[in-house]
Amino acid sequence: MAAASTTKTSWRLQDIVAHRSNVSSLALGKVSGRLLATGGEDCRVNIWAVNKPNCIMSLTGHTSPVECIQFNGSEEQVVAGSQSGSLRLWDLEAATILRTLMGHKANITSLDFHPYGEYLASGSMDTNVKLWDVKRKGCVFRYKGHTQAVRCLAFSPDGKWLASASDDSTIKLWDLTAGKMITEFTSHTAAVNIVQFNPTEYLLASGSADRTIKLWDLEKFTMVGSSEAESGGVRCIAFSPDGGCLFSGSVDMLRVYGWEPDRCFDVVPVGWGKVADLAICNNQLIGVSSNQSTVSSYVVDLTRVKRSGSVIQGVIQDDKPLAEPPAKGATLRRNYERPITSCTGQRMKESSESDRRSPEGERRSPSSEDEREEKEKEKGSSTEITNPDDYKEVFHPRNAISRTPPKHPEPFPAPPDDAESFPVKPNQIDIVTPSSDKATPFTVKSVPLCTSTPVVRVEPTIVTSAPRSTTAVTSSSSAPSNRPTVTTAKTKQPPNVIMSSRNKPIGLNVADFLPPGKMSDDEALGQIKKGHDTMCVMLTRRCKNLNTVRGVWSNGDVKAAVDLAVSMKDLSIVVDILNIVNLKPSLWKLDLCTSILPQIEELLQSKYESYVQTGCVSLKLILKRFWPLISDTLTAPPSVGVDITREERLQKCKMCYKQLLNVHKVVKNHAKQVGRHGSTFTELQLLMVPLDK
Repeated sequence: MAAASTTKTSWRLQDIVAHRSNVSSLALGKVSGRLLATGGEDCRVNIWAVNKPNCIMSLTGHTSPVECIQFNGSEEQVVAGSQSGSLRLWDLEAATILRTLMGHKANITSLDFHPYGEYLASGSMDTNVKLWDVKRKGCVFRYKGHTQAVRCLAFSPDGKWLASASDDSTIKLWDLTAGKMITEFTSHTAAVNIVQFNPTEYLLASGSADRTIKLWDLEKFTMVGSSEAESGGVRCIAFSPDGGCLFSGSVDMLRVYGWEPDRCFDVVPVGWGKVADLAICNNQLIGVSSNQSTVSSYVVDLTRVKRSGSVIQGVIQDDKPLAEPPAKGATLRRNYERPITSCTGQRMKESSESDRRSPEGERRSPSSEDEREEKEKEKGSSTEITNPDDYKEVFHPRNAISRTPPKHPEPFPAPPDDAESFPVKPNQIDIVTPSSDKATPFTVKSVPLCTSTPVVRVEPTIVTSAPRSTTAVTSSSSAPSNRPTVTTAKTKQPPNVIMSSRNKPIGLNVADFLPPGKMSDDEALGQIKKGHDTMCVMLTRRCKNLNTVRGVWSNGDVKAAVDLAVSMKDLSIVVDILNIVNLKPSLWKLDLCTSILPQIEELLQSKYESYVQTGCVSLKLILKRFWPLISDTLTAPPSVGVDITREERLQKCKMCYKQLLNVHKVVKNHAKQVGRHGSTFTELQLLMVPLDK
């Protein structure tokens, strides 16, 4: 059934277990919308065909968790940046590694390919943006200016400009040929998560943690549009192929925006949680998200989404038929001047020679030592083809006349109208079973879930192969094993860190609350409700404490309210208060820091991930807003005479400095961890470098 013949607007397409550890990064192929790259804390990059259960290939070589991934425009190459600051570039068609690029001093947080030349841009937690010449294996430029991690990079469609978005709430626009910053946009009030150029006209869109989307005119360098605050931070944006509207992905929601005048055409609920990437193909929008080691993909049928309307005095006329948006670029602002041919490498190369003299950029040519180091790094890299069938189907040799998947593949079929949009199969499970056939190392089969015998997924057998060895391929249906292998699951120990996003209790099993043997429903219900009264008492006490704090807060004394929450010796109350204060940085005062910093030290060592996240956000706010004041006050010469206000401020700064030193020790210890926790603490450690002096 075609997607257009159903009444469903959005549905879940697939869930896959992508890695043996937590998934740390996701990227969709923007041209086909059918390729997915996943990076994990297991230091691997896995390549998938969307809506297929098996991994096509697994790329190894990184020695630290993969923080960022990006396909190039033709989807023939993929680059991955790691927590250690290294970049690795693979050729997917040749199934080999092309380059290992070193130079960043901290986590890679953003990547993008130049649309025409052999160039690559990378942004890092070290606040630098680097432009790499892939052929010459060297860094062409290092752009300086941001003060915090660079979260997103985007080349303009004509390849002349580069936009960078950062946690410092700014967007910078760089001229690649001149090697200088053109302008800076500063209207956002929180970290900017995503930027994207309009594909047809001189327009830039940005999405931020301040829950707004802003649009910028790139001729006048002014803001021409701003959305109302969404329910959560903007995580992904994507222009429609014709540039007529903008899709915004936030937690469990898709919105469609127009501009000049600002308006929201449609709001579509989608259960994708914290969506990580979007792609548009064949009138469908594909979104992907992850939860621990599981990756979920979702589809939105754009033929059922309102993307335009007749505007009369700023009012959208819903009774008018949906029409194609007008060619705004022809009337409002000019279009991009794209080169006739894609071979612009020589032109970029000539311009980069003059960029050596730019005061804002630094050119670095690869030395023989760098080349030797790169070769040593590439020795540990490998490309493991885990699914020869899909590999041969997706990645044809370079001399092939056509390419599969095609540029406009068939749309994903929607589920039946009587099925759930986001289905869960409670009575069956996918089992991966080994096969004796080397060409097809494992098969996938759905079997009924037996309640008496626990079932776990069997890890697939990895087959290292080159493209030449994939000529003979055997179908998985010819595997001699017809019965799935069932393995008894081992009892897992409760994790050291309790994740903030989970769909089941930690360390609890319903069977533990029931006595052996049969019992009536009333007896079973009574057994389960034994701890209910105790839980109600705890929640009632927490609610009472919060109401007490709220009463003090309503008098306008935030410091007294925080001190009261601290005196209750309940970290859950402190976390609730901090989650409110963190949303309003203007509430922070120096005396508030003296009360909060000891609590932050406890939160950072908590086993609850949500507590750690709240503590990290609060610590980052304190360092950004108050460290300059603390440093200047402590290093200032003594004043002449008696200045009571200055003496009070000096005592508060001394107290904060002593507490920050204690917190700094905790941050240093946690920065050695791998994964997103280690990444967050590494960022905090960079902010706390002045404490080491």
